[in-house]
Amino acid sequence: MTEFDEYERRAWRGRAATYARSFALMCAYPAPALLDAAGVGAGHRVLDVGTGPGTVAALACARGAAVTAVDPEESMLDAARRNAPAADVRHGVLPRLDLGDGAFDAVTANFVLNHVGDPPAALAELRRVTRPGGRIAFTVWPYPLPLLQRLWGDVSDALGLPAPQQPLPRVAAEVNFSRTPDGLRGLMERVGLVDLGCQELAWTHEADPDDWWAAPASGMGSLGKVLVTLPPEGVAEARAHYERLTADHRTPAGRLALPTGALIASGTVPR
Repeated sequence: MTEFDEYERRAWRGRAATYARSFALMCAYPAPALLDAAGVGAGHRVLDVGTGPGTVAALACARGAAVTAVDPEESMLDAARRNAPAADVRHGVLPRLDLGDGAFDAVTANFVLNHVGDPPAALAELRRVTRPGGRIAFTVWPYPLPLLQRLWGDVSDALGLPAPQQPLPRVAAEVNFSRTPDGLRGLMERVGLVDLGCQELAWTHEADPDDWWAAPASGMGSLGKVLVTLPPEGVAEARAHYERLTADHRTPAGRLALPTGALIASGTVPR
């Protein structure tokens, strides 16, 4: 476990309810295409890593797969057990899973590798638990970032705060990867996957403005890490910038409608 991993565990502790209110619907959008990329069908043994509230696991169960779902956060596991009652939901933390070699026909990880301190080690672990000929598929946010993902950075920039004296933990450069199709292929080649694919998705995500603000207000995401350090008047100023920056992206009903996107990478474990 790296310093980045430990920081991520603290940042997500007890966040399931806020996640469900804010980011969960956006992260759910690629789930059907993710399962397609992993080749998930009836009778397949599927592992969903970093299952969160169980969105991907529930969809895999609906396809007739035998699903195991793991997550490091207890509040997420509680939600996953409610949302995917047919799945075997367990505690599990990358890059070491208490699961057998080659135990699964397909493995999915929806927006997980962007939350681990050693992505190649995490992906190698997904390869270990996938049988030869089995498929692995995972999602990440792309770079350059879509408008929706840039929003919190834009709010932070508008606040004009000085750089923190103690920078937040980051993934070490030697194990990091570019959030581009070429970067994803390089990561998969590094752990020996073959028959590589990378699909780009783009869509407009709609959300209630208060629900979307709930995530950083509770300390989640890049802006949330800033807000928890501010006095109430600083948080109010950040909210005002948020309202200003999103004013041109409201539907007639007052909802946010912001463009976003994702990359779906997939590869096969060699026979």
